[in-house]
Amino acid sequence: MRFVAEVSSNHGRSLERSLAFVDAAGKSGFDAVKFQQFRIDQLFAPEALRAHPELYERKRWELPAAWNAELAAAAHARGMRYANTPFYLRAVALLEPHVDFFKVASYQILWLELLREVAATGKPVVLSTGMATLDEVRAAVDALGEVEVTLLHCVSGYPTPPEEANLAAMATLRDAFGLPVGWSDHTVDVDVVARAVRRFDAALIELHFDLDGEGEEYPGGHCWLSDGVARLRAKLAAGDVEPETHAADGDGVKAPRACELDEVEWRTDPSDGLRPLLAVRRTLAPGKPL
Repeated sequence: MRFVAEVSSNHGRSLERSLAFVDAAGKSGFDAVKFQQFRIDQLFAPEALRAHPELYERKRWELPAAWNAELAAAAHARGMRYANTPFYLRAVALLEPHVDFFKVASYQILWLELLREVAATGKPVVLSTGMATLDEVRAAVDALGEVEVTLLHCVSGYPTPPEEANLAAMATLRDAFGLPVGWSDHTVDVDVVARAVRRFDAALIELHFDLDGEGEEYPGGHCWLSDGVARLRAKLAAGDVEPETHAADGDGVKAPRACELDEVEWRTDPSDGLRPLLAVRRTLAPGKPL
């Protein structure tokens, strides 16, 4: 079982802070560290940016592509693998020389063109499946073809209430596709992650990671700090016997949970690789809540 530290947007567009994340991930015992590669003007549709100009504020979350070589070298020097998530097609070629594997985000799962571009590199792929139905996951897996794929069950609620984790969907995915299955956590709950490992045999655990509670994503309450990671490792090392049932188990049906329903329509549209879905863009009006 492997642990991945998801830095996401918490780097603050600082190379020094980004390298500090790599160092902290290594000290916390992560097997890999992962960043995200996006550009706001290639992430959101013009209609979305006109309706919500505050989205431009997220430009401070953009990772300069030139940093990947140094970040990858730092990860490798600490015995970790390096990964990144491409959010636009050109990003795949920019990342290919540096990443050990690609991560595809839940928001991109409908964009099969991106999946095929990633698969064409031949590198392993970790695919998050938040908000997705089983049929949507099947289409994505088919698009990835013969590359090595690990599926991550995920609930795209920020944070996710433990009772909506639906961990039993991990078994559903494993039975449906015969692929390794893990858990991308947004609960920040030691017991939930331990349950994913012990009861549902997670092959990979992805934790959103922050250094100090001041990252862009930390106010949402879904990021782990190093002390929380240490508590999780102690819990797993203790070897406690899992109960037969747990509130986080859910019904095992691979379908959107209540806490992520508002996010479903803000997935990437497969026609142009931009958010939100085309049908939603027609309804956008300035000031309408995201």
